[in-house]
Amino acid sequence: MANIISILIGGIALVLAFVGLVPLLGWTNWLILPIAGVGALFGLISSKSSGMYFCIIVMGICAFRLWIGGGII
Repeated sequence: MANIISILIGGIALVLAFVGLVPLLGWTNWLILPIAGVGALFGLISSKSSGMYFCIIVMGICAFRLWIGGGII
């Protein structure tokens, strides 16, 4: 059950991350990183690890976007 919750949280974070890819909306990635982190924690406590890895990939996408934009843009 925790893996399904993790995948759902990761899916919501991924949709929001696509919004953060738009120029001048990169600051939304600062809000998405903790959401994906919570999803990764749910994936960590589950017996399967697919949800955790999915959330880690979403966090990587957001972190890469923040790195490219200098943390704000």
